[in-house]
Amino acid sequence: MGQQQLLLIILGVIIVGIAVAVGITMFQDNAINANRDAISNDLVNLAARAQQYYRRPQGLGGGGNSFVGLSADPAGLKLLTNNATNDNGTYSIKTAGTASQVVLRAVGKYLVAGDSVSATCTVSPTGYTLTTP
Repeated sequence: MGQQQLLLIILGVIIVGIAVAVGITMFQDNAINANRDAISNDLVNLAARAQQYYRRPQGLGGGGNSFVGLSADPAGLKLLTNNATNDNGTYSIKTAGTASQVVLRAVGKYLVAGDSVSATCTVSPTGYTLTTP
């Protein structure tokens, strides 16, 4: 009877260990997906602001139907947001604004296989395309 109880205890410990390992993995995957969703939402918000900049007349601080003022330096990004970094990630203008499009980039706070969670958003006057690798 003692051996059977010992085997049941060992089996129970193994099952609990496996359950804990699966739980930790699921938690990490959820955190990564939540970060990817958060930076995607922030990029959509920045895309809307870029389109507002595009449509606003130059006399009112806008682009006057051009993305040219949105440069790939901090001053260009400052036209869209006050902070290039928040709890979700870091944002930048990947490709400086041309007359018809601008590419925004976000790098998240979590690492996936040694690489950061990231996304890009290509903004045109009539829409945007969000890409998450």
